[in-house]
Amino acid sequence: MEWEVIYKWLPKFIQGAILTLELVGIAVILGLILAIPLGIARSSKRWYVRSLPYAYIFFFRGTPLLVQLFLVYYGLAQFDAVRASFMWTYLRDPFWCATATMTLHTAAYIAEILRGAIQAIPPGEIEASRALGMSKPKTLFYIILPRAARIGLPAYSNEVILMLKASSLASTVTLLELTGMARTIIARNYLTVEMFLTAGVFYLLISYILVRGFKLLERWLRVDACQGR
Repeated sequence: MEWEVIYKWLPKFIQGAILTLELVGIAVILGLILAIPLGIARSSKRWYVRSLPYAYIFFFRGTPLLVQLFLVYYGLAQFDAVRASFMWTYLRDPFWCATATMTLHTAAYIAEILRGAIQAIPPGEIEASRALGMSKPKTLFYIILPRAARIGLPAYSNEVILMLKASSLASTVTLLELTGMARTIIARNYLTVEMFLTAGVFYLLISYILVRGFKLLERWLRVDACQGR
């Protein structure tokens, strides 16, 4: 192991780790915001309300993230309307292409997590809120969504970790996050094992911090694994 070489390139790996955290942070937060109305619509009893979010979720869960990334990064540039619009300022940047793709991708999974959490809420709790005279919007915002958030939090934490690992695909569109930075450094010193091992250690450290953070959040919210039963 060339420890002195690893130490020399540590600042570059830290730079790549920061970019990775930016990608994942923006994607999971925007994905959660987008997933809330999708998950609520998916749990509706009316088929015409469920159909559109179902098609969206089916597409993004049924196709690989790499294919979706290539469609956004390479595909949208072929349309004159896209290049002439204000979106081209962002879509020609690999960072925003990767962020948009990861956001749309993770929103589909989070929406299904939210749908399952909503359906796992004991019916008695919803009936109790209605017995107290609460309207449907109040029941949704004060009873259903807070309860679903607790039930779905463990699954959401898993999705965040999965998106952290999936962010390595952003290196295929010239983005220098952790994996992309490791590949760039390898092209200079040809130390494949040392550089990818260093990148792997960074991924492990970030995953550990995220897992511990979600564990503390679950403890603070007093999340019980069996509370939806």
